Amino acid sequence: MAQAVASVSTRRLAQALGAKALTPQPSARRWAPAVGVASFRTPPAVQQRAFFWSRSGKDDGDGKDGGDSGEGKKGAEAATGSGAGPVVEKPPGSANGALVEKPPDALKESGGAEADGSAEILPVPVDSAVSVDSPGQLRKDSGTFSPQLMVLPLPRRPLFPGQQQILHISHPDVAKEIRRLLDHGTPPLIGAFLHKNADTAASFLGEVHKDEEEAPPQLEAFLNIEDPIGSLYHIGTRARVVQAMPFLTHGKDGITLDGMQLLLQGIDLITLDSMLHRGPPLKVQVSKLRQKPKSEGDKDITRAYINETMHTIREIMKINPQFREHAAMIHQGLERLEKGDPHAIAHFAASLTTASGAELMTVLETEGPSEKLRAALELVKKELELSQLQQKIAIQIEEKVSSHQREFMLREQMKMIKKELGEDKSDGTDKLMDKFKKRLEGKTVPKEVQESIEQEMEKFSNLAKESQEYQTTRNYLDWLTMMPWGAHSEDTLSLIKARQILDRDHYGLNDVKERIQELIAVGSLRGSVQGKILCLVGPPGVGKTSIGRSIAEALGREYYRFSVGGLYDVAEIKGHRRTYVGAMPGKIVQALKKVQSSNPLVLIDEVDKIGRGHQGDPASALLELLDPSQNSSFMDHYLDVPVDCSRILFVCTANVTDTIPGPLLDRMEVIRLSGYDLQEKVRIAEDYLVPNSMREAGLWPQVESESSKAPEEVVEPTATVPSSESSEGVGKEAEAAVALPKASIDAKAIESLIRWYCREAGVRNLQKQVEKICRKLATQLVEHREKGSKQQEEPEKAPERLEDLELHVTEDKLKDYVGKPVFLSDRLYEGELPAGTVLGLAWTSMGGTVLYIEAMALARGAAAKGGAPSVNVTGQLGSVMKESSQIALLNARRQASARFPEDRAKFFEEHDIHVHCPEGATPKDGPSAGVTMTTALLSLALDRPARADLAMTGEVSLNGKVLPVGGIKEKTIAARRAGCKALIYPQANQRDFDELPEYLREGLEVHFATSYDDVFKVAFPEV
Repeated sequence: MAQAVASVSTRRLAQALGAKALTPQPSARRWAPAVGVASFRTPPAVQQRAFFWSRSGKDDGDGKDGGDSGEGKKGAEAATGSGAGPVVEKPPGSANGALVEKPPDALKESGGAEADGSAEILPVPVDSAVSVDSPGQLRKDSGTFSPQLMVLPLPRRPLFPGQQQILHISHPDVAKEIRRLLDHGTPPLIGAFLHKNADTAASFLGEVHKDEEEAPPQLEAFLNIEDPIGSLYHIGTRARVVQAMPFLTHGKDGITLDGMQLLLQGIDLITLDSMLHRGPPLKVQVSKLRQKPKSEGDKDITRAYINETMHTIREIMKINPQFREHAAMIHQGLERLEKGDPHAIAHFAASLTTASGAELMTVLETEGPSEKLRAALELVKKELELSQLQQKIAIQIEEKVSSHQREFMLREQMKMIKKELGEDKSDGTDKLMDKFKKRLEGKTVPKEVQESIEQEMEKFSNLAKESQEYQTTRNYLDWLTMMPWGAHSEDTLSLIKARQILDRDHYGLNDVKERIQELIAVGSLRGSVQGKILCLVGPPGVGKTSIGRSIAEALGREYYRFSVGGLYDVAEIKGHRRTYVGAMPGKIVQALKKVQSSNPLVLIDEVDKIGRGHQGDPASALLELLDPSQNSSFMDHYLDVPVDCSRILFVCTANVTDTIPGPLLDRMEVIRLSGYDLQEKVRIAEDYLVPNSMREAGLWPQVESESSKAPEEVVEPTATVPSSESSEGVGKEAEAAVALPKASIDAKAIESLIRWYCREAGVRNLQKQVEKICRKLATQLVEHREKGSKQQEEPEKAPERLEDLELHVTEDKLKDYVGKPVFLSDRLYEGELPAGTVLGLAWTSMGGTVLYIEAMALARGAAAKGGAPSVNVTGQLGSVMKESSQIALLNARRQASARFPEDRAKFFEEHDIHVHCPEGATPKDGPSAGVTMTTALLSLALDRPARADLAMTGEVSLNGKVLPVGGIKEKTIAARRAGCKALIYPQANQRDFDELPEYLREGLEVHFATSYDDVFKVAFPEV
């Protein structure tokens, strides 16, 4: 289409040629020529005959231009100057054919070239072979048809008769030949033939200019082809060079012609016969193509094709913007062509389309008028379909853009209306919206959450700031956008590094450390550590809570801790409903917001002390959170969107498992932590407690990073402190630091402190005692320093030196620092035990301890004899131990009847039995005293004490089976502390005893009992 209408105006042509636009002169009504364009004045007779809708023009066969030599009004417009370019006028009184060449100064005035001579005007005289007839008569050529023509190939599209096309010549020989012809004064005629291979023709193109749809062809490659004639279509167009613009270069050697740009106007169709001269330029012999005239039989068919072609072109004009751009010219052409030559109509219709060169050549090569019209109609129909599709796409895009523009305008109007009403939210709502959107950048937000956020943002944008729901929606969006959607920390999958961190902060706790190493090993194979639920169960002070932070550091995860001890509100776990005032999410959502990671380590402390009130059962709320199959979509009441908690590593702590609900305990992996024995406590005190307490008290120097040092890297106490005067800091600079004496605690003192003051399973009380000692040492140091400063004021007295102060704590001085011992002896009875007293072993939340069972018998009166035996228990025993006493009495009676002589067999029927456990202020309960109570009753019946160094534990059944118990390590420690060398454990607990360290098992005589008969043999070997 662009090529078809390329000759509409000289202004468009000048822009395509890169020249300045032609401007009409108001006074003389003539065109000023663009610089470097050779123009030919065509007489009016020639102009009229160039109209391709001419009815009277005929080809006389002698070389004159016939009626088919010009097709389309564009040719006429080009010839008159409105389409073809500038016209060189004859001055009044000049000879025919004479031209007036304007000087450079005149060119400047008329918008021509610059004075530097970068372009050149080619003077071309009027063709002498063209005669000018009187106005209104058709022009008659005086020359004949020349069969010899210079050939130029065309890329992509052929040139139709009556149409115009631009061709770029860069070959120097061809350009010189064309200039030579122009210098002769005759507008040269050339043959324009389309190249067959479009790809090869594309290679002839040079640079594509911004304002040109197609770049001009290059001729060098074509002229170097072995058979140039074979690469061209044999039907082409004889064309006249209407305008020529040379490309000149000013160099050292003068002006050089680099190329030429031609404007060709098609005249008629020709056929390629033979090659006369290879050139360059290429010259061939051609003959005029005779078009078949209309036949009377095909008259109706031809008229139908013409009407349909005209109708289709008009339909295209309605929807195609490029057609509408030249609507006036096309309408005028259709009106004049409607009754004209069918060949001209077919050529005109085909030139309007964007078809390929091969399809356009089909129209040119077709001889019959009906067949040619049919071929052109097919191309026009395709163009109509393409235009309709283009219109559909344009409408869709326009509707979309219009909807966005309409929405934008409505929103702007809404803002102005709200501003007039005083409801403008520009004071913060827009900034909040931008802040919320910025938070979500880079986060992988789940689809359901994203939809909820978008809905809330849309609602929030329409809320007035005074609205009650404004603040509620703002807080909700704040929580939603602050959540770490898709963000997680990289796990440290190094076993060596994890072990170093765990050993650095904690001594012992091998079960926990091994479990963490297993977790890391599995994560190393899988590529990521999955979320788990661990429960650390053990007595207070063994490091359950503090090891949670070390585990987080070993895994490279964020750490968050919260306690559920005494928690009675479900909302603390699952959050409040947003309808309540002051509603907030639960602890888990708060943890994720704080750490900004979706895979932190969350420590839930005191899970065994969780409460229950009228506001729900928090333990039941933890079921969803701590269930691996459900916590991937944990639903918080406040957020009301699923939160993925499956990657969180939960670590719970508890002292006992008895108070943890069964369903909750089933969801956790329980790791039991036993208490520390004497050797472990001594090591912990020497490596951790004493150095830390000394530094906190100022007795030892502070280190930059104590956590980076291994436990054995203890810094020597060589710190310096300022003197007393400098410490006051009253207008004085700090004086020289004085070296401190070495402060230390003897190993024997630490051992005595553990044995007589701190017998609990953990080390919390031991830490308190060590800190107490360090505080007293610091007090002594400051008192001595102040005393020495006062003595310096009295010269007659010798001052005491700070270096002479002894800050070494020994076992003998221990009572001066921590007071009298809490425990005077490990045993209630020294030496042999009385009959009816047996030493048992018990486990408490503070660790293992020895438990004495005392039995006493009183003879019944004569009236009471024969009654059922009974036992009374005291010592604040629980229900379980009371039931154990009843079972123990039955087992003792059975053993007595089977083993004792007749006078002792009825001991229990003749006496009232009383069982007591000392330290009655301490509650006691548990299923591990049955064996001890049975032995105490039999010792009382035999009136024979059991072994003094014997301690036992275990529950006995009604049939005398000894049942397993727990806390073997703690009970063994308690037995060693009490000096017991012989122990009786249930047979099922042998594996627990075998796992104990060698130093705990060393020197012990351990017996494992399956039934009470085994216990009786050990306790009373001589019976």
